[in-house]
Amino acid sequence: MTKIKNYKWEVLGLLWFAYLLNQADRQVFNVVLPLMKEDLVLSDFQIGIIATIFNFIYALLVPVAGYVGDRFSKKWILTLSVLFWSLATMLTGLSSGIIMLIVTRSLATGGGEAFFGPANYTMLANYHKEDTRSFAMSIHQTAYYIGIIVSGLLAGYIGQHYGWQKAFYVFGAIGVIHAIVMVFRLKDKKDEADVDTKHPNLPKEKIGFFDGFKVVLSTPSALALTIGFSGLIFVLTGYLTWMPTYLYENFEMSLTSAGFNSMFYTHLFAFVGVLVAGRLSDKLAQKKGASVRILMQGISLLVAAPFIVLMSNSTAIIAIYIGFAGFGFARAFFDANTYTVLYSVIPEKYRASASGVMIMTGFLIGSLAPAVLGYLKPILGLSTGISMLSIIWVACGLLLVLTSKYRFKKDYAKIHSAEGVE
Repeated sequence: MTKIKNYKWEVLGLLWFAYLLNQADRQVFNVVLPLMKEDLVLSDFQIGIIATIFNFIYALLVPVAGYVGDRFSKKWILTLSVLFWSLATMLTGLSSGIIMLIVTRSLATGGGEAFFGPANYTMLANYHKEDTRSFAMSIHQTAYYIGIIVSGLLAGYIGQHYGWQKAFYVFGAIGVIHAIVMVFRLKDKKDEADVDTKHPNLPKEKIGFFDGFKVVLSTPSALALTIGFSGLIFVLTGYLTWMPTYLYENFEMSLTSAGFNSMFYTHLFAFVGVLVAGRLSDKLAQKKGASVRILMQGISLLVAAPFIVLMSNSTAIIAIYIGFAGFGFARAFFDANTYTVLYSVIPEKYRASASGVMIMTGFLIGSLAPAVLGYLKPILGLSTGISMLSIIWVACGLLLVLTSKYRFKKDYAKIHSAEGVE
């Protein structure tokens, strides 16, 4: 029994590092894009199109990944996903123009990464039950922040000193090595939903491809969360794609400094925020009920919105760093609760499928941000474009606050009266 309890933390460690690579790999492109733009003679709009197609392909394939994740081995889905996107990342370094970048970066890397998310969160939830789930999810989320910080520093340094191609080679190679480790160390654990306790000899009910869509669309709280998540991803995708360039062009920073500073303060404070939010969320949920989690998400977006304006409109670099810090700390309270909220209002057997639907919707909408900001850049400037992102978080924040007050408790009660609390 002790062995099983300890192994769930090894699973967290394996998935944590895989998620770190997932986010670091994604950010490499954003950090070195000024070098790629100059070397390959690409326009701002073309850069935005590459990032947009990446997110669009990712979004289209995530529901497939969710469906596959509810039916087949999560270990092999995760391992092959890491291996595939890492090889695609290495091939991105060989790109000589926009067509090859779209093939290697947008199609191959985006497609490989799509299969990671649903199986990743579901496997983590399978090993970590109510007593450790929020804490484990919060620790897992720190990989996102650290991955982006590491990528911002390391990819910028490698790109500046050895060429942008080498940055893709290095991060891709590390991913291949970790995939090999996962082959030997990661093990599947069945969902409780895989076993019919009343009729254990009967085969598990098969999940249809569109069942995840049906359960999200028919559950108001899950639908509201999906809309809020979409707003989150739209803003974050725009920020991650263009903020290094914003600092590079407007404050005469080196590529290394721009890549590091644009990511460090935001994600350092998000790292702190998500650990605080994970513990606070568990405590408040025990005292005030599970609806406090989605309320916390709504408030986090409302609090973060003014910091978006601050970080994109200030002429003093210290004010921009304060904007980064407040933006990161506040949004972490959304991150800490996302999958805990989703899994609270949908049946357990649909976890990967529903995750896929939410991620798909978020990245379909979010995929537009790089191209939109790239289009607006020569017209309004990046400062105005990034500032306008705050409006999206205000609208989504208000929606989640209203959902916590008027709907979440009904959806939560419906699921837990039918299945029982874990």
